[in-house]
Amino acid sequence: MDIFAYSETERPTSEERKSIIDFLYENLEEFGDPRPDIDKAVAYALKETKSFGGFVLKAVKDGKIVGVVVVNRTGMKDYIPENILVYIATHKEYRGQGIGKALMKKASRVSEGDIALHVEPDNPARFLYEKMGFTSKYLEMRLHKDEEE
Repeated sequence: MDIFAYSETERPTSEERKSIIDFLYENLEEFGDPRPDIDKAVAYALKETKSFGGFVLKAVKDGKIVGVVVVNRTGMKDYIPENILVYIATHKEYRGQGIGKALMKKASRVSEGDIALHVEPDNPARFLYEKMGFTSKYLEMRLHKDEEE
């Protein structure tokens, strides 16, 4: 398996970028987001928009994408981690083969500073994150301004 890293200095081709977004959309399943949201996170990581940047990792096996990670830099430190792991997905047919773990280790090596992530309680990936040393410090709460009365 090969892992390719993309950033503002090493961007994917438009075809590679589209395949990364399609891969995430298809393999995040019920834990995913709409394509436009995934596209925004990738654009942020690659600094295609005004942002602090980040990176995208793509795992390839036998010429096929088998895993992807998107990490965005937050521009903060200490009170909020420097990085947020926005998306990680492993191909449905390749789960349980250590691909997610390999991508997490590479993301940890590539990122500068701490990493935060959000995971739903029933997401099986939660156990991988805990094994990797992630801890749960807070309960996340959100105020959706368009839903205010």
